[in-house]
Amino acid sequence: MATTTATSGTSATASLASSLGVGTGVDTKALVASLVQAQFAAKTAQLTSKSETLTAQISGVAKLKSAVSGFDSALKSLVKGGTLATAPQSSNSSILTATTKTGGAVSPKLSASITVESLAQAQAATTNTPVAATQGFKGGKLTVAIGAYDASGTLAPSRTVDITVADGATLADIAKQITKDTGLQTQLVNDGTGQRLTIKGASGADQAFEIAVDQTGTDGAQADLTTLGVGGGSGGATVGTTAKNAVVVMDGARFSRPSNTIDDLIDGVKLNLVSTSSTPVTLGASAPTSAISQGLSDFVETFNQLLSMVRDETNINTGTLKNDSSATAIARSLSTLTTTKLATSTTNGPQTLADIGVSTNRDGSLSVDTARLNRAMLADPAGVEALFADGTGASGGGLAAAFSAIATRLTNKTGGLDAAATRYTKQQTDLSTAQSKISDLSTAASDRLTKQYAAMDARVAAYKATQAFMTNQIAAWNKSS
Repeated sequence: MATTTATSGTSATASLASSLGVGTGVDTKALVASLVQAQFAAKTAQLTSKSETLTAQISGVAKLKSAVSGFDSALKSLVKGGTLATAPQSSNSSILTATTKTGGAVSPKLSASITVESLAQAQAATTNTPVAATQGFKGGKLTVAIGAYDASGTLAPSRTVDITVADGATLADIAKQITKDTGLQTQLVNDGTGQRLTIKGASGADQAFEIAVDQTGTDGAQADLTTLGVGGGSGGATVGTTAKNAVVVMDGARFSRPSNTIDDLIDGVKLNLVSTSSTPVTLGASAPTSAISQGLSDFVETFNQLLSMVRDETNINTGTLKNDSSATAIARSLSTLTTTKLATSTTNGPQTLADIGVSTNRDGSLSVDTARLNRAMLADPAGVEALFADGTGASGGGLAAAFSAIATRLTNKTGGLDAAATRYTKQQTDLSTAQSKISDLSTAASDRLTKQYAAMDARVAAYKATQAFMTNQIAAWNKSS
C-alpha cells in the first residue's frame, strides 16, 4: 500500500509540474528547479568535491601499497632465487650435480675431488607366476622382513611386519595391503597372459626385504599364496635389482650413503649423483660478483621509482595524500635503509649498504658507487654476499628481511596503508549516505514547491476566469444600452 501511495503522489506531482504556468504565464517549473538547485547547490558541491578527493585518496593508497608490496615480493624472490649467493660448481654434471642446500651457505673456498663408485638403488622383486585379475588366492600370512644382508648373505631385519591375507583376496587386494602395512611400493604388471606383482623398497643397503609365506587356505581353485614369496629360497618372485648404497670417494676418503642425493657431506652443498665413473669430478665455488652488482643496481633503480611515486602522492601542493601520515611515513622509513645493519657477522666486514657504496642523495634517492662496490667485493666477497643473505630478521637478516620489515610496518592495519584505506572507505560510505539524504531533501523540496506554485497558479487562473467573465459581461451591458 505504501508503494502505491508513493507512486500516486509522484504521479500527481508530475501532473502538477506539467501544468505549471498555465494560469500565471510564468515558467514556474523552471523557477522551482532553480530554487531547489540554489538551496542545495553549496552542500551538493561540497559533497561532490569531498567524494572526488576520497576517491583519489583511496586510489593513491592502493597504488602505494601495491608498489611497496610488489617491491618486497620481488626482493624476496631475488634473494631466494640463489643468484646472489656463492654457488657450488661441478666439472661434470653428467656424473654429479651440485646445488646450494636450502638454508645453507657455500664457502667461496670450496674445493673437492669426488669419484662416484656406485649409485644407490632399491630392491625390486617381481612374481614369476601370472594370475587373472579376478583370481582369488588361498588365505594365509605374509611376513615381510626389512633390513640389510650381512656378510654371509643372511638378512638381518630391522623391522618385521605380518600381513594377514583373507581367503579369496585378489592380487590387487594383496598389493594394497602390502603398501598400506609396510610402505613398500607395489605395481601390477600385465605380461600378456595375466597379472604379476612388482614390489619395490626404498633405496639403500638397509632397505632390502624378504617375504615369507604361511599358507593356510586349501581351496584348490584358488592361487597359491606361495607365489608371492621373496628371498629365502622361496622361488615365488625374482629379485631384479638389489638394495645397495651409493659410494663416493672424496679427496681419497670413501663415504657410503643410502640415497643418490647427499646433503650431509659438504657444508651447504647438496650433491645429486647421476652416474658412476672412474674419473674424479672437481667441485668448486662460483662467486656471484656480477649478479650482486646487477641486483644492487636493480634494487636502487626500483627504490628510486618507489620514492618518486611516494613524492608525487605526498607533494605538499598537489599530492592527494599530502596530509596522510601513513603515506608520508614511507619516505622516512625508506631513508633508514642504507644505514640499517644487514649482516650478522661480528667481523670487520661490511654491515650496511652504505659500507659497499650505496649512498643517499640530497633528494632522498639512492645511487651506487660502482668503484667502491667492486673494491668491497674484491676485499671481502663473503661479507658483501652476507648483506643479501636469505635471513628472517628485521635486521641482521639481509636486505630482503630488512625491507620486508619496513613493508610490513608501512602496510599494516593499525597505522599503515591498510588502516588508511579502511578509514577512507568508511568516510566514502558515510559521504554516500549524506549524498542520498541531500537527494531526498532536494526531491521533497521540489515536491513541496511544485504543490505550492500549483495552488497559486490555480488561484490566478480562477481570478483570470472571473476577470474575463466580468469583462464580457460589461461589454454586453454597454452593447445593450
